[in-house]
Amino acid sequence: MGPTAAGKTDLALAIAKRFPVEIISVDSALVYRGMDIGTAKPDAEVLQNYPHHLIDIVDPTERYSAGSFREDALGLMADITKRGKIPLLVGGTMLYFKALQQGLADLPSADPEIRAKLAAEIEQYGLAHLHARLEKVDPISAKRIHINDPQRIQRALEVYEITGHSMTELTKDTEQTLPYKVIKVIVSPEDRAILHQRIADRYKVMMSAGFIDEVKALFERSDCHVDLPAIRAVGYRQAWAYLAGEYDQETLVEKAIIATRQMAKRQLTWLRAQQDGVWFDSGSGLPVDQVVSYIEQELKAVYTRNHSMCEDLGQK
Repeated sequence: MGPTAAGKTDLALAIAKRFPVEIISVDSALVYRGMDIGTAKPDAEVLQNYPHHLIDIVDPTERYSAGSFREDALGLMADITKRGKIPLLVGGTMLYFKALQQGLADLPSADPEIRAKLAAEIEQYGLAHLHARLEKVDPISAKRIHINDPQRIQRALEVYEITGHSMTELTKDTEQTLPYKVIKVIVSPEDRAILHQRIADRYKVMMSAGFIDEVKALFERSDCHVDLPAIRAVGYRQAWAYLAGEYDQETLVEKAIIATRQMAKRQLTWLRAQQDGVWFDSGSGLPVDQVVSYIEQELKAVYTRNHSMCEDLGQK
């Protein structure tokens, strides 16, 4: 796990060279076909040599939820384990990690009428107005959801309007036990300035690689629109606004970098709450040897414990 631009993919490939793993992507943008440059998707050669599950599985017009991820990931983990390999989950979508580890509440489906009403309120009064309303009915969710996150603000208010209960109330008793020994490796530069520079550098590379053309291909599709979760992904929504003539290319890059840094900040906040996660600094290069050594120790501990349990059962 780690924030964007921390080096997660490269570290995963290094781990895959040392251990019998299969990689499962934990990224809400990598699931979409045709969204390669702006998501920093591994290239075709990497994917051929190191196949990643849950990449390129849906069209940008389709919706893929945290619940869908949990169901797919658990199925893959069971299959990978059955074949004698180790699932290696890699990504930065913390909601997906949370759903996998803790489960999900049985929340109501989206209501188009309520969604349309909330969207109209944003248009008329702005996001801050909706966030303030959320603070009154669900202060815990309001504290967790960023004021500039329309999708989650609308969803939290939608749940409240449908059920009469806050999302916090409905999700407080949903925690489930994941039937695996989990080794949590968190990778990130300790120096935030390094991460910020990497984010800026990545956008320069993306722009020169044809990012605008990639988004333009989506922009020109009659079935794609700005309210789709795929198009709301960081970077894509800013490029979409640029293509719609809202601002120039320099402003696009500036806004995309700022939005990505804000996302990284939210990712780091969530990661710091992972008490059983072990942090590795990727500021001056990938900490491959340290991570491999740590994983070896953890795997040996699991093997020793399981072997001891089997001996005890045999004696009994």
